Amino acid sequence: MAKHRGTTKGPSQRQLSVGETVRHALTAVLQRGELRDPLLENAVISVSEVRMSPDLKLGTAYVTVLGQTDVEPFIEALNRNARYLRGRLTPALRQMKYMPDIRFRTDTSFDNFAKIDQLLRSPEVQRDLDHEDDDGDER
Repeated sequence: MAKHRGTTKGPSQRQLSVGETVRHALTAVLQRGELRDPLLENAVISVSEVRMSPDLKLGTAYVTVLGQTDVEPFIEALNRNARYLRGRLTPALRQMKYMPDIRFRTDTSFDNFAKIDQLLRSPEVQRDLDHEDDDGDER
C-alpha cells in the first residue's frame, strides 16, 4: 500500500475524546470556584476547547473570560495555577495512564467568527449576493 504524503492529518478520535473529557473536567473545577487566586475567583471562564498532544501528555486549553477585553492576565493566572488544576482534574481523569499537563491559551475563534460575520455583512458582499439572486431568477 502506498502512503499518502503531503496530506495533513488531524487529531485522532482518541485525542478528540480525551480532549473533550479534559474540557468537561476543567470546566467543572473552574465552576466550583476552587481556585484561590484573587484575579480568578470572580471571573467567569469559558473553556471552549482542549487540544491534546498525540501522546496525550499535554493538553492546550483555549479559554475566554466573559466580560473582559484583556484576557492575558487571566491566562497568566491560569498558567500559574496549572499544577493545582492538574491535581484537581485527577479524580475525573483517573482512567488515563498519564495525567496530562495543561497549558492555557486565549481562544480567538470568536474574534474570527466576528470578522467573518462583519465581512459577510459588508456592502461589497451584499452587492455580489444581490447579483447572484438576480441571475438565479432568470433561470
